[in-house]
Amino acid sequence: MSRAMFEYTKTVLKKVSFNSELFCKELEKAIKRLLPYEIDELRIWLQQLTLQKPELNVCMSIINK
Repeated sequence: MSRAMFEYTKTVLKKVSFNSELFCKELEKAIKRLLPYEIDELRIWLQQLTLQKPELNVCMSIINK
């Protein structure tokens, strides 16, 4: 079940990546519902995504807390 939530989270984040404010809000929600090891995986995935979309770097502080 949790793996499905992780994949769903990535899908949502991809869909809202056009707007950094919305992306940050969805990222905050994701952190609340994912398991610690999934947050680590998400951090790695986000690093790759922010290479393609540097405007999302402002949201990285949320996951690096």
